[in-house]
Amino acid sequence: MKYEILEKINSPDDLKALREKDIEPLIEEIRSFLIDNIERSGGHLASNLGVVELSVAIHRIFNSPTDHVIFDVGHQAYVHKLLTGRREDFATLRRPGGLSGFTVMRESEHDAFGAGHSSTSLSAALGYAEGDKLAGEDNYTVCVIGDGAYTGGMIHEALNNCNPDLRMIIILNENGMSISSNKGAFATYLSKFRMSRTYRGFKRITGGILSKIPLIGKPLLRFVSAIKRGIAKAIFRKNYFEELGLYYIGPIDGNDYAKVEKALSEARELGGSVVVHLKTTKGKGFDEAERAPESFHNIASGTKCADSFHSVFATELIRLADLDNKVIGVTAAMGIGTGLTEFGEKFPDR
Repeated sequence: MKYEILEKINSPDDLKALREKDIEPLIEEIRSFLIDNIERSGGHLASNLGVVELSVAIHRIFNSPTDHVIFDVGHQAYVHKLLTGRREDFATLRRPGGLSGFTVMRESEHDAFGAGHSSTSLSAALGYAEGDKLAGEDNYTVCVIGDGAYTGGMIHEALNNCNPDLRMIIILNENGMSISSNKGAFATYLSKFRMSRTYRGFKRITGGILSKIPLIGKPLLRFVSAIKRGIAKAIFRKNYFEELGLYYIGPIDGNDYAKVEKALSEARELGGSVVVHLKTTKGKGFDEAERAPESFHNIASGTKCADSFHSVFATELIRLADLDNKVIGVTAAMGIGTGLTEFGEKFPDR
């Protein structure tokens, strides 16, 4: 297949120079490229199909590598790799001497942090942002975090230490999945959290009123914005992130490019620590992957052995569980990958 627009993108500067009318066709080309290449070479497919819009928007709005872009989990950075000069090497993905399936600092100046599994990104982002502040730099640190990573304790430790005045954009990519479906109290909270229409309407109304007040310089603009947020918080219940002193935008349809670009632009203009909450579809644009994202999370190249370690482990664990009701299974976000999906179906309470 010919990728007429994608083949012209060899750096974020090329992406920024692209005409607005070419953005949506580029997004479609990227999805086709991912499907064509990953089906041949293997790799993480569903997660990367879901982050195309947000990856394009990041590199249109921010200035990598001067601005630091960090992905967690790192396997959702394939689009980031395509947009930062590594398209021609994509056939070497996950092969000896080729591109890594994760972000690797030695691979590119655009990989600000080597992130695999998981939840370490925000601590790294905090370090970058604090370092820039101490050095008097006005760079941004952009941290893309899957909602699965948010179930890890290190993320919350880092959030606890976030300074609201840091130039840090935290993008929460919520797709309801880690590798398998997310579990736990925080995952449940995210899935239910919505900014009410009343709250959104209030923001629009107050924004319209305040925009008519003559503003003199950035200090006054920030002061007025702070008043606006204060009034809203006095009337409406704050969410988890706002309780920590972070400005919150969302939730936004993360697969609507115009909405993502607008949200990230607003976050950048605020000039402080901002959480942008995006809701994306894992496997977006590929019907089979949308229906069964867990099956298309990580596609292996070649033919799988009929009796894998996982299948043998699952069979044996089920046999033991039939004999002893004290046997339980604990899976690290990946029921299929650990062989525990079948166990969970047979013993849902264990």
